Amino acid sequence: MGVVYYANYLVWFEIGRTDFCSQHGFAYRDMEQEEGLYIMVAEARCRYKAPARYDDELEVRTRLTGMRRRVLIFGYEIYRPRTDELIAQGETVHVITDRDGRPRTLPEKYRELLLGKSEIRNGQEPKFETRKSKLEKRNSKNMIGSPNEEFRVSNSQFRVSASNF
Repeated sequence: MGVVYYANYLVWFEIGRTDFCSQHGFAYRDMEQEEGLYIMVAEARCRYKAPARYDDELEVRTRLTGMRRRVLIFGYEIYRPRTDELIAQGETVHVITDRDGRPRTLPEKYRELLLGKSEIRNGQEPKFETRKSKLEKRNSKNMIGSPNEEFRVSNSQFRVSASNF
């Protein structure tokens, strides 16, 4: 059949999230080691639009779509760049916890890095687009911006070969 196993999309989301953090000035592993904080998945959704096939080159686009003191929300889109076809889109909701799994507040330095307010490593500036978040409209309490206000969302992109999974 040559279709990629459905759970691989969640792995690609995780790779996208890790890459997003790296492009915004910090390694997730460093946050674990230096701060004792973890970005735990509390919820994951994936909507499959078209099958990814073995040997497809795919592009994963990751963005931060929401943030509260203890919660991060990431959005994902997976494309087949050869045809610019949307393969899947999804979202993950994360709770910031300590080593014992207790919820903690995200330190300001990471908040600023994720929002692109601090200097980025290697002189790389984050890419921004302006959009309204559906999540903002649904639950504006402590979210980025407000339900009636646009905010800047930073994108991270990388490519992966579906044959590696």
